Amino acid sequence: MRSIYRSAAAHDRVRDWCERHLDAWKVPHTRSYLDTSAGATHVTTVGPAPTPGTPSIVLVPGTNMNAAVALDTLESLSGVGQVIALDVPGQPGLSAGARPRSARAAWDGSWLSEVMDRVAPRGAVVVGHSLGGAIALACRSERITARVLVSPAGLVWLRVGPAVLGATLPWLLRPTVPHAERLLRHMVAPGAEPPVGLANWMALVGRSCRSSLAPPPLPRSVLTAAARKAPAFVIVGAHDAFLPTSSLRRATGRRLASGLLVVGDAGHLVLDEAVDRVAPVVSEALGAR
Repeated sequence: MRSIYRSAAAHDRVRDWCERHLDAWKVPHTRSYLDTSAGATHVTTVGPAPTPGTPSIVLVPGTNMNAAVALDTLESLSGVGQVIALDVPGQPGLSAGARPRSARAAWDGSWLSEVMDRVAPRGAVVVGHSLGGAIALACRSERITARVLVSPAGLVWLRVGPAVLGATLPWLLRPTVPHAERLLRHMVAPGAEPPVGLANWMALVGRSCRSSLAPPPLPRSVLTAAARKAPAFVIVGAHDAFLPTSSLRRATGRRLASGLLVVGDAGHLVLDEAVDRVAPVVSEALGAR
């Protein structure tokens, strides 16, 4: 296991940023910690408790993201049902800061299964974005009633073209707000503005953390098991710089027996750019069995 943080002071800066933004959030919510085999897991819950027989919504964020960065998304999805947002251990946020050097998929999947037993004993739709999508697919919990996979990793190799690489390297070497904003512009639709404040967060992450690499595709056996146990709804932005729509569509149909919803005016950050297109899919998934 290795800490993602460059120093104890870096860990404190990230924690303070997240706590400050959650404390200032005007939407009623609760926060708690779970002790898990992967370390402390921070949980943010927003929205009314589900009625009997109705699943909750468990949100698993992507690389370098967490609940404090996704407040607008949480508020929007809470209009559909109760949202339980997890800070993923080994990613910047309020959960434990260590992750294994190998076998990440099995580790993440086991962690999510353990958490599902605690936060969603009556079942939940898991909404996974990017890395969170791969974690949702790797999780074999019987508590998962459906998966909504948004710009998901785990199905195909993520592509990093020259333009994205040319924006990533300056952010890694000198993580200033302008460099972070330049990188984020490759994650949204052409001409769109990155979410307000996200460049500040990404600059802090670049200074404070060792970012993880994109996970490889999951084994076919894992994807087959996930498809058999719960329906999958897959969403991607038409301008996603990491996930070619054509290859993702083939993988989605072949490995999950599911269709692909392409959001025309979004890039990789679909939950930020077009949560209004995601929310109806989550609502449909809540009724799926």
